Amino acid sequence: MTTVYLLFHEHDLGDGDSDDKLIGVYSSREEALQARERAVLLDGFRDVPEGFIIDAYELGKDHWTTGYVTVVSGRLIAGNNRG
Repeated sequence: MTTVYLLFHEHDLGDGDSDDKLIGVYSSREEALQARERAVLLDGFRDVPEGFIIDAYELGKDHWTTGYVTVVSGRLIAGNNRG
C-alpha cells in the first residue's frame, strides 16, 4: 500500500468549536514538514503555529469505518443518538 501524508491546521475557537483546514496531501513526511514551514509564514497560520497536524494515511483503505454523531452547542444535528 502507498502512504500519503496530510497536513492539517486546527484553530480552537473555544466552546468546543474549531476551524479546521486541510493544507495539502504529500508523498512523504518530509514534504509535509516543508509545506508546514511555508504555511506557518502565512496570515492566520503564523498566529497559531501549534495548530499543524501531519497524519499518515494508506491509499485504497477505509479510514472511517463507524457511524458518527454531530453535536453543536449541545444540540444533536446529525447521526444517531442511540448509545
